[in-house]
Amino acid sequence: MGDHKKPKYKYFKRDISWLSFNYRVLLEAKDKSLPVYERIKFLSIFSSNLEEFYKVRVSGYHSSLVEAIKEESVEEALKTLSEINNEVMQQEEEYYRIFNEEILPELKENDIILYQSDDILPFHRNFVTKYFNEEVFPFLTPMIIQKDYIHSFILDARIYQVISLLSRKNKDVAPDPSEYTFAIMKIPYTKVPRFIELPSHEGVHYIMFIDDIIRANLSSVFPGYKIGDCYSIKISRDADFSIEEEDYTNLAEKILKKVRKRKIGAVTRFQYDKAMSDYFLKYLCDTYEIEEEELLPSGRYLNLDDLMNLPNPTNKKLTANLPAPLRIPEFEKNSSLLRVLRKKDVLMYFPYQSFDYLIRFLMQAAFDPKVLEIKVTQYRVAENSAVINSLISAAKNGKQVTVFVELKARFDEENNYLTAEAMQQAGIKIIYSLQGLKVHAKLAYVRKRSKDPKVPIKGYAYLSTGNFNEKTARIYSDMGLLTSNQDIINEIDELFHILEGKEQTHKFEHLLVAQFNMVPALQTMINKEIAHVENGDKGRIILKMNSLEDKKMIAELYRASMAGVEIDLIIRGICCLVPNQSYSKNIKITRIVDAYLEHSRVWYFHNNGEPTYHLTSADWMSRNLFRRIETAFPIYCEKHQQQIKDMLTIQLSDNVKACTIDENLNNIYKVNNKPKVRAQQAIYHYLKKETEQEG
Repeated sequence: MGDHKKPKYKYFKRDISWLSFNYRVLLEAKDKSLPVYERIKFLSIFSSNLEEFYKVRVSGYHSSLVEAIKEESVEEALKTLSEINNEVMQQEEEYYRIFNEEILPELKENDIILYQSDDILPFHRNFVTKYFNEEVFPFLTPMIIQKDYIHSFILDARIYQVISLLSRKNKDVAPDPSEYTFAIMKIPYTKVPRFIELPSHEGVHYIMFIDDIIRANLSSVFPGYKIGDCYSIKISRDADFSIEEEDYTNLAEKILKKVRKRKIGAVTRFQYDKAMSDYFLKYLCDTYEIEEEELLPSGRYLNLDDLMNLPNPTNKKLTANLPAPLRIPEFEKNSSLLRVLRKKDVLMYFPYQSFDYLIRFLMQAAFDPKVLEIKVTQYRVAENSAVINSLISAAKNGKQVTVFVELKARFDEENNYLTAEAMQQAGIKIIYSLQGLKVHAKLAYVRKRSKDPKVPIKGYAYLSTGNFNEKTARIYSDMGLLTSNQDIINEIDELFHILEGKEQTHKFEHLLVAQFNMVPALQTMINKEIAHVENGDKGRIILKMNSLEDKKMIAELYRASMAGVEIDLIIRGICCLVPNQSYSKNIKITRIVDAYLEHSRVWYFHNNGEPTYHLTSADWMSRNLFRRIETAFPIYCEKHQQQIKDMLTIQLSDNVKACTIDENLNNIYKVNNKPKVRAQQAIYHYLKKETEQEG
């Protein structure tokens, strides 16, 4: 793979790079061109992303430092943890500044006031007292905190209020902190909403945090005390786990046990209102054994991913107006999708085009008498999934249905297990996770009866960059190919044999499959581009993906850059490649964050004027390339190749939502004098125009 000693390559730390991405999400909340509830949505996404980051990634820097982060020493891991916490504190300061100084005033301009206090206006006092007594008080379970005694367990990701109380007998104006009693109380989030709409007054709508409704009524909860201070706290706990290699008997049962233990995992973050006194904070840390590196000061309100549910009590349009998904002319002209696929491949672009066609494809396969068998990989599916319902229909219609269920899909383990049980009851054959590997490939395969003995395997396939999930297909940007290409069908059949543990030849000439031929094929394609440049021709690579982390593959890109290959990377999230170095001067990084989550993965290699195009489920992360089953599938149809090239060109031309990443991980907006291009809107209009021409 080339000599990497000269020069010494630099790589960004994975988790610091991820924080740069999450800051880019936060920048959307600052964008005054967006409707206010769209900006609030990005505040919510930022918080939600950070919560998962602390549960999964930061957990590795705590208790099991050396085991969890094999490349780093304990000292280096602690240094990285400090860098993470410092960056997060800066980002959260910016977060609360945007919330308080930009979002709240804009809501007020639209006649919506979100209370930021428990100091209630006179015309709301009766309502708030009545609401508290009837809807909240019955579910509160306050407990006194006693440092040296058994104390309550703080659940993961729940908001608690901690209260300082003073005996009514105490007459001191400024009592000594040691005279306070401290109490803790969980906000009953399952019983009451986070935001309560209060009666409107003189045309203005009022919303109140449930936190403040409780604060305003604390004297009812602690009748024998004077109320001192009340602050919110929250603990994030380690939610990551692994199953030992030899531990694969009763896998489903073991995973479910570990999932349920997430709620009591080790502390990775202790968030608290930074207004809290030092004495109060120290008392809590001593009681709950919180370490200094776990402390993260925050604002008055925690768990602001709840902002996704902030009511809009006005009739004003304050949210983004996303266009309805486009119809696909080939499928609209013909009621049988399978008949269309016998003649041509169809490439689908979500969410610009409707996901309904995939449901229709599976449902028609379920009822087609010539169809014998359906096989699908399941990584993440929607609850009450229409995809799963169509597979159950197929089984009830006498088709052989096999579903490979990846139980190790993080945070979807339980949903996947319950879905698998429902499928099993309907007669579907379920195959669970492979030992030591996650199956991340997105495949569906429909086998039909073949009259030709020379072609025993015939049918249709669906290959995708994203999950079989109709819910996320409305907000994730992905691509999927429906095909009856015999070469691809044969290789998908081969891949399912591998998943089923059957004997197989492992010959893949069209599909690129991680664990088998994916990495060598990528290295060959990169080497070809280098060779073309050395021969005086053009070398060009465009890679679009969510994450670029694997150092071996980054080193290959550095090597290609030094040889003069022009490389454009469109990376949404983690990017460990450092631009603007002598060895990366021909590499540009673009990051796009907009209304839809950029999720498709595309590989374009110029190949001396005969370009190759692959769509794939795989990011260039070590886990995807070496510890998962992933697929990349070729696009052979010239029309589809042109569409993909056009869309990559549109994304690289974006000068509204695109940022470049510099050598300090800054997100620098692409600003130029060219006509404004907002890639997601431009792609929609591009596809709409094509639809109208074909329609």
